[in-house]
Amino acid sequence: MTTVLTPASPLTAGDRCDRCGAQAYLRVVLISGGELLFCAHHGRKFEPELKKIAAEIQDETGRLTETPASAGADER
Repeated sequence: MTTVLTPASPLTAGDRCDRCGAQAYLRVVLISGGELLFCAHHGRKFEPELKKIAAEIQDETGRLTETPASAGADER
């Protein structure tokens, strides 16, 4: 399994979890072909099984804890 750190195509707000429809933060490229998208919750829940069938996992869950660059810039 390879975890993609700098994906060629970042996930967007339009990418939705295949399990629940929430915004997707993980893209799992399957060894057998195709891909699955998961929200952070379902990505963590299914991680052990996904690692067994994944060729690559694009994990963007770090975006959930990032502070936007403009946050606090106008507060003085």
